[in-house]
Amino acid sequence: MISGIDLVPDSERHGLIGALPEPARPFASLMRLDRPIGSWLLYWPCAWSVALAGVGGRWDLFLWLGLGAFAMRSAGCVYNDIVDRDLDRAVERTRLRPLASGRVRTRAAWALLVALSLVGLIVLLQLGRTAQGIALGSLAPVAAYPFMKRITWWPQAWLGLVFSWGALVGWPAVTGRFDLAPLLLWLGSIFWVIGYDTLYAIQDIEDDALVGVKSSARRLGAHAALGVGICYAAALALWAATLWRVRPEWLSIVALLPAALHLLSQVARADPGDGAGALRLFRSNRFTGLLVFLAMLVVGLSSPA
Repeated sequence: MISGIDLVPDSERHGLIGALPEPARPFASLMRLDRPIGSWLLYWPCAWSVALAGVGGRWDLFLWLGLGAFAMRSAGCVYNDIVDRDLDRAVERTRLRPLASGRVRTRAAWALLVALSLVGLIVLLQLGRTAQGIALGSLAPVAAYPFMKRITWWPQAWLGLVFSWGALVGWPAVTGRFDLAPLLLWLGSIFWVIGYDTLYAIQDIEDDALVGVKSSARRLGAHAALGVGICYAAALALWAATLWRVRPEWLSIVALLPAALHLLSQVARADPGDGAGALRLFRSNRFTGLLVFLAMLVVGLSSPA
């Protein structure tokens, strides 16, 4: 039997969350406040799209979309934990999450979700109508995501749809209109997400098999590294097409070289049997996002208006 003390994970006793007042700590855990990597990964496609559009004087969008990425990623984590609280109790890595362990009531989690969504609404109001409409279009696929791992071997593909949505929003937030470029950017980001989330799923292969949860890592098995490599190659090809659409010169494609080398190094080090190593590679995609952002910014700012 688990004691009350054992219900509190180490992450709530130390670090950022440990410095908060004790009543706030389980709610900070629900938001994954100690793991900002998810907010970064949600933010980068937004920033890429704004940069690719040439910014248009809207430098404030980088800050607003950063706030929106933090709020909506946190809201997504809360919603995911509400839906998955029974599954989380059966998985060693997640059994101490606040809802799974009973330290936060479901009603309180819903209240937190509403509060975070209101922050997202404030960000939404900073955008033009076209960007607002596209952003609101993400709500249905976001709501469906937690159920995907119960019905498909490729929940990572659905995550790609929603985690890349900002690529569709940033461009019209700057220009007021849609274009093929953000669509190509979004498609490339989807493959990037499938690749890095497959790495993330490697650490849960055994637990997922026990509770019947599906994932691309389980489906690919020993070929997971190859699968990640194929996804990264598709992402790079689509990003190259994106840059060519904005500035059809070979130097535009060269701007992606640092990101390509970084992704290649991930694939070379990926090991389906090394969960801890796969987690480190997953987290390194925060740097991938920065490298792609710099490529988009250079091409966007240098392109004709």
